[in-house]
Amino acid sequence: MQQVKVLFVCMGNICRSPTAHGVFRKLVEDEGYADRIDIDSAGTHAYHVGEPPDSRATRTAMGRGIDLGDLRARKVRSTDFSEFDYVLAMDRENLSLLKNSCPDEYSDRLYLFLEFAPETNTQEVPDPYYGGESGFDQVFDLVTAGSRGLLADIKDKHF
Repeated sequence: MQQVKVLFVCMGNICRSPTAHGVFRKLVEDEGYADRIDIDSAGTHAYHVGEPPDSRATRTAMGRGIDLGDLRARKVRSTDFSEFDYVLAMDRENLSLLKNSCPDEYSDRLYLFLEFAPETNTQEVPDPYYGGESGFDQVFDLVTAGSRGLLADIKDKHF
């Protein structure tokens, strides 16, 4: 059985990418693909390594039935590019950082996450860190749309 590996990436791995990790994990479990899709998240910066997701992200997710409590921030590793089939950046800045450190042979694995959600009419998941609670709701809605599109793409191309 083929295993597909997915990595969500934002700057510090405490807001957007763990939210995407949790939302996508729940969708994958609900659709019966948990044994076929491996999911992780990371940050391009090491600001919060070892820390749990931001409490606002955790509250927003929990309010919608998704537990992020087991997640801990980590920094992107050089081996992630060869290990993961999809490396999904939340915004152009993080995509650029990933492209700068990704070996050429794996560059086709790099995506802006919202490429999988064209119906959102945006390409970037905005960083809610310095804003209010509503920013975390917006992130949740965007990553939910991206997660649905991503799973459809994986099912189409891999299963």
